[in-house]
This record gives sequence, C-alpha cells and structure tokens, in this order.
Amino acid sequence: MLTFFGLTSSYRQLLYTEIHDLVFHGGGGFIHSEVYNMPVWLRRYHIDRINEYNKKQQEEMEKAQGRSNIGDGEISRPNVNPSQFYFNK
Repeated sequence: MLTFFGLTSSYRQLLYTEIHDLVFHGGGGFIHSEVYNMPVWLRRYHIDRINEYNKKQQEEMEKAQGRSNIGDGEISRPNVNPSQFYFNK
C-alpha cells in the first residue's frame, strides 16, 4: 500500500483507537469530530490525564478494600445479649 499521500494502516489504527478512547472514556466531554481535528499532542495529553485519573481511582479502591479486609475474616457483631430483649414464654 502506498502511504505517501495518506496514513499507514498502523497509524490509522492508533488514531482511531485514541479517538474512541477519548470519546468513550472522556465522560461526555469530547465528540468525534473535535477529537479527530485535535492536535496530536493535545489528544495524547488528555489520554494521559484520563489514565492518571483511572490509576488513582484504582489505587483508592484497592486501599479502601484493604482497610475493609483487615482482620481474620470474621464479622464483628454488636455486643447485645438477645435474652435481654426476648422473653421465653
């Protein structure tokens, strides 16, 4: 395939992947034509920011799950004696 007057198929695949990622994961902030006409450096800047945000969210989720999993796996129960509240007849 001649690439002198166009994009190579591998670059075209990368371009459409970046467009998809920004439109799909951009939280509704981007539309296809806007991303397609965006300079490469700006498009990659936004992708990097979204990746950083997702990594931070993942770390916070793992940290929160780690705190909830502390202990020996037993469920802590309230210190209430049921015989105080229920009477056997």
